[in-house]
Amino acid sequence: MLQIADTKLPHTVLCYVAFRAAFHDTLEQIAVHDARDGDPHARFGFLTEVPFLRCVPAHVQLDLLAETWSRHAAHDPHEADLVDEAVLYAACETAGRLCAEEPETVARYLTGGPIDVTLAVDGLLADELRALHLNLAGEGDFLTVSQFEDHPPKEGRALKIKLGVDPERLDALFEVLGRWNLSAEFLGNLSGLLTGYEILSAVNVLGVK
Repeated sequence: MLQIADTKLPHTVLCYVAFRAAFHDTLEQIAVHDARDGDPHARFGFLTEVPFLRCVPAHVQLDLLAETWSRHAAHDPHEADLVDEAVLYAACETAGRLCAEEPETVARYLTGGPIDVTLAVDGLLADELRALHLNLAGEGDFLTVSQFEDHPPKEGRALKIKLGVDPERLDALFEVLGRWNLSAEFLGNLSGLLTGYEILSAVNVLGVK
């Protein structure tokens, strides 16, 4: 179970909808991009909702989503780092936007999954998804880190401290920028979010061996 500050992210259908919609939307974008032999440096995927993480490759975004989902689904408590917070924020924002603009697409994403979702896909669900992350106690530091990029390291660190941002907590975000390969735990982390057949389909799209 993920804990953000003093608040635990509840095991609800709403969380499942957010993660599942964000995963499928990003996976479909990868499939379309690859079919068109798109620009290898193109920026797309659910994590583009977070300015600092827009350059993270889409397949790595899915790996990060799976990691955060696995921590959320676990029974033992897990103190969320800024990557977890960013993934949750981006998943909720992506799912909320899709519910408002493409409800039929979200309904398709939710069909045949591990959890039977009976929620109506509409504007109300979009608002509930956005409220899911807004109601948590996190400071949203993952959204402000971009403002420090133009400062020299020493000056940037002083500014972070002045603004109440823990520099060490930002390390996880910077580490993500250097990732390219999927982790060995990727497929296992999808348990409870995708069915076995869907995991095989994802493997085919991503070229996992």
